[in-house]
Amino acid sequence: MKNMLSEFRVAVVATFSLAVVLCGVYPLVVWIISQGLFPHEADGSLIQRGGTIVGSELIAQNFGSPKYFHPRPSAAGEAGFDAGNSSGSNLGPISKKLADAVKGRVEAYRAENGLPADARVPADAVTSSSSGLDPHISLKNALMQAPRVARARGVGREALEKTIHAHTDGRDFGIFGEPRVNVLKLNLALDKKM
Repeated sequence: MKNMLSEFRVAVVATFSLAVVLCGVYPLVVWIISQGLFPHEADGSLIQRGGTIVGSELIAQNFGSPKYFHPRPSAAGEAGFDAGNSSGSNLGPISKKLADAVKGRVEAYRAENGLPADARVPADAVTSSSSGLDPHISLKNALMQAPRVARARGVGREALEKTIHAHTDGRDFGIFGEPRVNVLKLNLALDKKM
């Protein structure tokens, strides 16, 4: 019995000690380091305009107006773009529901951007990301949307394409991924410039 009480005391002390270290000390140290070294990123990479937070560089927002570039479709939440309900569609490549959704999105993308019926559409324009909130689109997707945005804003396509290229992020470390455009940053730059 005495041995059991001794082991129980050791278990309680170990549990309490680990709880203090892992639930208190460790998160506090990580928070202090992140605030010291990466304060913008640690606070959510928020973008402000005129003292008002307009979004995050890391979370997509829906832009419906023709004068804005549109992000990837979202499967997050019932209406999409719900940052509190981040998820993909969980539909597999042989899903009829997914195939029908993509087919509808391809037709809508072509119609919205004035593309011919046989125009190839970038995959990121018609499929949602695994999080449903990817803030980036491919450079090809942005360039295909450029004529619509230029018409809606009444600006030249060349000037608009220069802005797209100025807001294009290259490959990570020069080799990973594809060039991409952050939709929120690009749309905010267009509002400021044009």
